Amino acid sequence: MLPDADRSRLLEAATLAAAQAYAPYSHFRVGAAVLTEQGTVHAGCNVENASYGLTICAERNALFQMVASAPRPLAVRALLVYTPTLTPTTPCGACRQVLLEFGSRSGVDVLCVCDGLDEIAATLDQLVPLSFGPRSLD
Repeated sequence: MLPDADRSRLLEAATLAAAQAYAPYSHFRVGAAVLTEQGTVHAGCNVENASYGLTICAERNALFQMVASAPRPLAVRALLVYTPTLTPTTPCGACRQVLLEFGSRSGVDVLCVCDGLDEIAATLDQLVPLSFGPRSLD
């Protein structure tokens, strides 16, 4: 389970990122923040495109921010997804697969929060059972 201090840091980063989302088509703003094993936080927002296939989700944006600036080795300990909605939203399948690439060996906590009262707390293993990732190639 994610300690309160880490949850607060991630929530603040994800909330600020959601405010920066570029969502002129869906109007669905998403912010995400990842916490690395080294304790650094990297945030991202969704960026839509008129050619929908070129849209990037907040979760992958946060992970790519991590890749661009975090010290190696890259290992995600937790992901928090924030949406300014009444119900929480979990990462899409593509984001789950990319998260598998950088998940720590000890597992990844995934927390999905919103402006409503509900939240979803799971592990990456729960979100992607029987997954194919880097460990499949060992």
